Amino acid sequence: MRKILFAKLKESLISVLPVTAIVLILLPFMGFTVQEMVVFAVSALFLVLGIGLFNLGADLAMTPMGSYVGSGLTKSKKLAILLSVCFVMGVLITIAEPDLSVLAGQVESVISPKMLLVITVGIGVGLFLVVAVAKIVFHLNLSMLLMFFYLMLFAVCAILIENGKISFIPLSFDSGGVTTGPITVPFIMALGVGISTTIGGRNANENSFGLIALCSIGPMIAVMMLMLFSNGDTSSMSGLDEYVTVSESLGEFGRIVLNKLKDVAIALGLVVAFFFILQFIILKLPKQKLIQIGIGIAYTFLGLVIFLVAVEVGFMPIGFKLGMKIAEFSQPVLVVFGLVLGMVVVLAEPAVHVLNKQVEEITGGGVKKLEMLIALSIAVGISIGLSMLRTIFGFSILYYLIPGYLISLGLSFFVPKIYTAIAFDSGGVASGPLTSSFILPLVIGACVALGGDTDAILNNAFGVVAMVAMTPLIMIQILGFKAVMLSKVRNKLAMKRILAADDEQIIYFK
Repeated sequence: MRKILFAKLKESLISVLPVTAIVLILLPFMGFTVQEMVVFAVSALFLVLGIGLFNLGADLAMTPMGSYVGSGLTKSKKLAILLSVCFVMGVLITIAEPDLSVLAGQVESVISPKMLLVITVGIGVGLFLVVAVAKIVFHLNLSMLLMFFYLMLFAVCAILIENGKISFIPLSFDSGGVTTGPITVPFIMALGVGISTTIGGRNANENSFGLIALCSIGPMIAVMMLMLFSNGDTSSMSGLDEYVTVSESLGEFGRIVLNKLKDVAIALGLVVAFFFILQFIILKLPKQKLIQIGIGIAYTFLGLVIFLVAVEVGFMPIGFKLGMKIAEFSQPVLVVFGLVLGMVVVLAEPAVHVLNKQVEEITGGGVKKLEMLIALSIAVGISIGLSMLRTIFGFSILYYLIPGYLISLGLSFFVPKIYTAIAFDSGGVASGPLTSSFILPLVIGACVALGGDTDAILNNAFGVVAMVAMTPLIMIQILGFKAVMLSKVRNKLAMKRILAADDEQIIYFK
């Protein structure tokens, strides 16, 4: 176990080191104090520890739990029970997501109490997890489902605009991005693998993907419906442009740790309690497997607490102040910095490594982890660079999202279905806790420095998570398109060689 833990810590160190190095090199030139630089460096070390422990916990607990629930319920051959349990687990897993809680806390003055947003998003995930499981059971076409539900999404978006609530559109799209984080991804990915493997069929590998993609749509539609029927008013918002400083966060260190311990304990406790109810009623797993899951849950709990404390104490206040400083210094530098930071920040997202590992295993090495990581890195870099441009010029996020989703949905008809499923899963996974806890404060800080009021922040800063979730859809499918074209070229060359072969080389049998 110790050897595995060291391997996980080494992996997380390699992931976090690039973003930490870039920020630490930049801080002295931006007028940051020695205390702020030390706190950020120490927070980065705790981030490494947190991600390492979490990844080990995900391997030992969250992934097996999802797989056992998926295969166990499918073997029972009771569709109603399978779909009901998936709905409840979808809601509970979402409530446990730390980055959703971070996002809800930042807009509590509009959607209050913040649990209203959390529960709304949870219901959206639960309903669409049912759709995703039905897709596996009934062998439905993922591209057709995505096309239908994205048309529904943009139809609700149009109604929201018609009712004068355009300011809530970036937040609605962000809610889909933050949903698929470090707790949700291992469980839902494994759930899909468990169900598709049990059902079998020649498309079992392909069917195991796409759950994250569908579960990202549900929250966006649910939040738009909530805002459509609510009396939310952006003029009442406060606190979006007021992040605590590093000194203040250090002064509140004890309270922050206690809050994170409580939040993670409640969130994980709900998931674990429901899993053990299923264990006694349906699953009946042996004691040895339950012990392994228990150890994994402990690692997951400890890793998430350390991760979230490090983010709130060091990364959020530094991110906000850094965004302000760079925007005041130079707007072009802001765009370039967003591009570079985006390319390395995705490496520190815990759920990305879970997805990449499962993709390589499911595709039998057809899609390499490194290939996935490079594609996601480029995609996220582009998305944050484009988000910085939107912050500077203040135009609607729909100018990005509508063409982006049209391209990504269009590509789904020209690439192998497994690439489409992987691409749409990757979009949700790329927008994890670090995006909402470091990148979003960075963009908000830049928006404040550029003279944005509360309404401008909601319009121009929010939506960065949605952008991070969208660009991988295009990038991964381009990989699939490239694979298809290379295959055609190879086949064509092989055929040419056969046809051009000299007759003397042909052996005739009598």
